[in-house]
Amino acid sequence: MTLIEPTNQDLKKTKKGKKYSSSLRLWHWTSALVIIGLLLTVLINSTLLKNKNSAPVIKKELQKAGAKVTNDQAIKAAHALSGEIWDVHIYLGYALTALLLFRLVLEFFQLTDQKFIRTFKTAWHNLSQTKMERETAKHKLVVQTIYTAFYLLLIIMVLTGLFLTFEDFFAPYKSIRHTVKNVHGFCMYLVLAFIAVHMVGVFLTERKDGKGIVSDIINGG
Repeated sequence: MTLIEPTNQDLKKTKKGKKYSSSLRLWHWTSALVIIGLLLTVLINSTLLKNKNSAPVIKKELQKAGAKVTNDQAIKAAHALSGEIWDVHIYLGYALTALLLFRLVLEFFQLTDQKFIRTFKTAWHNLSQTKMERETAKHKLVVQTIYTAFYLLLIIMVLTGLFLTFEDFFAPYKSIRHTVKNVHGFCMYLVLAFIAVHMVGVFLTERKDGKGIVSDIINGG
């Protein structure tokens, strides 16, 4: 009986490691959940629990129950509910801070071909190759640049968020609190923009030459 032996190419495929390490995949999905949670807390407090929206409802329901409630009391109750949601937002912010630090440390322990910096440098270097490879390199470089901007955005969000959370410790810089708050809020819109671009990019890649990209980030590729 003739034995079918694997070729050298098959052996290379077998020995080849995962495209995405388990640590990187864990970071990716955990970060996604935390960021969604952060955005949801902002959405809830800016809509359902906004004082002018929730205070009348609280007052009406308490009056139905036989309680005598003034407008100021209803507003304080609404503010207290909003504060509970902001507490959740702060805890999620701590989680995002930990995840960002984890990602920075992880970069030093990733396999060489999985390092973000290495991928960026490779894409930049490939711009000098043949026309076909150069077009692919341009695409990869744009993608890596967007991710670099996203990481910088996360750093800004974490730093401004920590400043607002521990503003009592930064009393000498209290004059810039309003600016910091505006920067933190503006970063939220940039994160929403990144999510939209990311989702569209994944969808288009799945339809073209990157089929299986979603399953890769789940099972490692």
